[in-house]
Amino acid sequence: MAADVEATTQSAPERILDAACDLIAAEGIDEVRIARVAQRAGASTALVHHYFSTREELLEQALIHSFEEAGDERFRESPDSEETATDALARGLAESLPFPGSQEREWVLWVELWLRAVREPELRATSAKVYRQLHRALRELLEEGVADGEFAVADPGAAAERILAAIDGYGLRALLADPTVTPEHALARVWEQAEAELG
Repeated sequence: MAADVEATTQSAPERILDAACDLIAAEGIDEVRIARVAQRAGASTALVHHYFSTREELLEQALIHSFEEAGDERFRESPDSEETATDALARGLAESLPFPGSQEREWVLWVELWLRAVREPELRATSAKVYRQLHRALRELLEEGVADGEFAVADPGAAAERILAAIDGYGLRALLADPTVTPEHALARVWEQAEAELG
C-alpha cells in the first residue's frame, strides 16, 4: 500500500527517471531504450520525449537524479535524534558501500557514470559535481565533530578526501565480488581509515 501511495505522489519526470535508473542498473546504460523506460514508468514515449528531448539527456539526468536522491544526506546528522558526529559518520560510511539492495544499485549507476565520463568528456562535470557534494557534506560533518570535541583532525577537507578515496577503492572491489573484500570487510577497512584520520 505504501508503495502505491509513493507511486501516486511522484511526478511524471521522477517516475521516468526512476524507471531509467532501474533499467540502467539492471542491464547497463547502452541497453536502455526510451520505449522500455516509458513502459516501466507507466508512461507513453511521447510523455518521455516531452520531458527529455533525447535519450542521452534522459540517461544523464537519470544518473544525476540517482545521486541527488542518495545525495549528501548520508553524512548529515539526523535533526530528529541525539545522533553524534561519530554516529552520523558510522551510518554514512555504512550507507556508502555496496551492500545488497538499493546501495548496490547506486554503485552500479555510479560505475556507469564513471565509464561514460571517461568516454564522454561532457559528463565529467557531472561526476565532479557529485564528488563535490559528497566531499562538502563529509567535510562539514568532520568539522562538526572537531567543534564538539569528538574528532582530532587538523585538515577536515583532506581527511574527507582520503576517506572518500577509501570508500571508492574498497567499494569497487566489493561490488565486483572480490572474494577477499565483502561489503562488511570493506566497511571495516574504511572505518579503520576514518579512525586513523580522526584521531
